[in-house]
Amino acid sequence: MIEVENLHKYFGDTHVLDSISTSFEKGKTNMIIGQSGSGKTVFMKCLLGLLTPDEGTISYDGRRFAELTTDDRRNLRQEMGMVFQGSALFDSMTVEGNVMFPLEMFTNQSRSEMEDRVNFVLERVNLVDAHKKFPSEISGGMQKRVAIARAIVMKPKYLFCDEPNSGLDPNTAIIIDNLIQEITKEYDIITVINSHDMNSVMEIGEKIIFLRNGIKEWEGTNKEIFKTDNEAITNFVYSSELYKKVRQVYIAESD
Repeated sequence: MIEVENLHKYFGDTHVLDSISTSFEKGKTNMIIGQSGSGKTVFMKCLLGLLTPDEGTISYDGRRFAELTTDDRRNLRQEMGMVFQGSALFDSMTVEGNVMFPLEMFTNQSRSEMEDRVNFVLERVNLVDAHKKFPSEISGGMQKRVAIARAIVMKPKYLFCDEPNSGLDPNTAIIIDNLIQEITKEYDIITVINSHDMNSVMEIGEKIIFLRNGIKEWEGTNKEIFKTDNEAITNFVYSSELYKKVRQVYIAESD
């Protein structure tokens, strides 16, 4: 479990994160949502250890990040997988090379062991014939699946995804959502997704943290959104056509 207690972050006089407390559990797709400037990107960077909070603590399965040695922090970061918004693949490397890169950097595995692991994760994300292709030769959806394969190749305990559906068409976005949720449950990992895609929130948001002006305005599940009387969260998500349709069905079934 990732536990966050009374987290504060300032940039100069700007209070970007204000007393955030929450937790993220194994085997669940945890989502951070909010408008631009709400603090969700800063929050994720704090969770990744890329930014240091000014107050409060973040613990990873009982390990307080602020109390870890440099070596322990390095080891913790190797337990984290990251899917970047733009996939962040190396253009000069093949699909196979991109996925193998973390293994080459952080392990002492033999070439055959690395190749076996790469083959396994590429098969898991349904990319069995793309090993020798370059990122420019595959679609955006395939690039995202390569990014997911690279993120899980080190068998992470924690998976972080920054806008994983950015730039994808709706059908491909659903495929990526389902893949992330399947991997989360299959490997029993803690997945945290930074998203503004309300379709994703409604489909796979098993726990949702809604930030507004740096404050945790609301948290709950995608089903609990329909029951809340918190005007800020309902106003934020109501622009989603999927939300409108699902809410109508929920209300009809409740009557």
